Amino acid sequence: MVLVLLAMAALWGVGLATRAPIRLRLVMIGAVWVAVVLLHLVLPDGHPLRLATGEQARVWLALGIVVALIAGYRAVLGRMRTRAAPLAAPAPTGRFSPAELDRYARHITLREIGGTGQRRLRDARVLVVGAGGLGSPVLMYLCASGVGRIGVIDDDVVENANLARQIIHADARIGMPKVFSAQIAMKALNPFIEVRPYNRRLTEDVAEGLFADHDLILDGSDNFDTRYLVNQTAVAAGIPLIAAAITQWEGQLSLYHPAAGGPCFACIFPDRPAPGMVPTCADAGVAGPLPGVIGAMMAVEAVKHLTGAGQTLMGRLMIHDALHAETRVITAYKRTDCAVCGTPARAGRPLPLQ
Repeated sequence: MVLVLLAMAALWGVGLATRAPIRLRLVMIGAVWVAVVLLHLVLPDGHPLRLATGEQARVWLALGIVVALIAGYRAVLGRMRTRAAPLAAPAPTGRFSPAELDRYARHITLREIGGTGQRRLRDARVLVVGAGGLGSPVLMYLCASGVGRIGVIDDDVVENANLARQIIHADARIGMPKVFSAQIAMKALNPFIEVRPYNRRLTEDVAEGLFADHDLILDGSDNFDTRYLVNQTAVAAGIPLIAAAITQWEGQLSLYHPAAGGPCFACIFPDRPAPGMVPTCADAGVAGPLPGVIGAMMAVEAVKHLTGAGQTLMGRLMIHDALHAETRVITAYKRTDCAVCGTPARAGRPLPLQ
């Protein structure tokens, strides 16, 4: 019996050395097993071949059953993993150029990202709403991280007062539409990505079609009408949303994804504040580096979501107080009575103006 097992091992080793397909190696070993079982069934008791190969067929039949059970278990496990695969982002295909491999080497070295995660970033389609304070660092870091296609929508132009915090723009581009200014900076930083600028205001008539062409939305807008429109459209399309806001020394950030069981923006902020209750950055001021801090955090959340790395802020709201160097994270719950993502009868309805 030992000689037969050694022969099977030798066949496997020869197949491995010649790089024969695993299926072919298994067929060869299976043929040996079938031959031995047939010998035991055909030859009389006491035959030298039977004595040399274990004497009884039941030994080989038991071995075959054990191997079949193991193979069946592995097949069932593989099928279960295949069914679970849609829960994670699909692993894209295609090779990176040598220049890209060198550029993204630090990402690829990270165990949580690796080559598979970097390919997911390259195949991602991300839309950034706003190319101002928050949009500037978001766009730069998504671009630097290798997100393959980045859309940016904004109808504003670069002004001198923007340049203290909106680092994607430059003095020489004052008066240029922000989306085109951002495109110049992004392509200068990373020529391997695609930038799609949309020089227009985000309105209901364009939001649905625009969002449908993207995998992830990042909202860095500076007014509540746009924020609620972005949330409502993202919920209706089942697209995850990373949204942040800043004022003076404080910023907040979360990932909203009701389709995956998390809350939406309206779950946490169901009512628009009354006019004048929340001053704008132009009225109240904002610390210059603060948009960079919160915007970079938005980009990190986007990278984590797209690659499946770590734990995102879905179901949690992060609040950063730069003045006192404090950051806290609070739990955010999905509301069953939410006007946007709650019961089917109400989901998708516009929020009433307060």
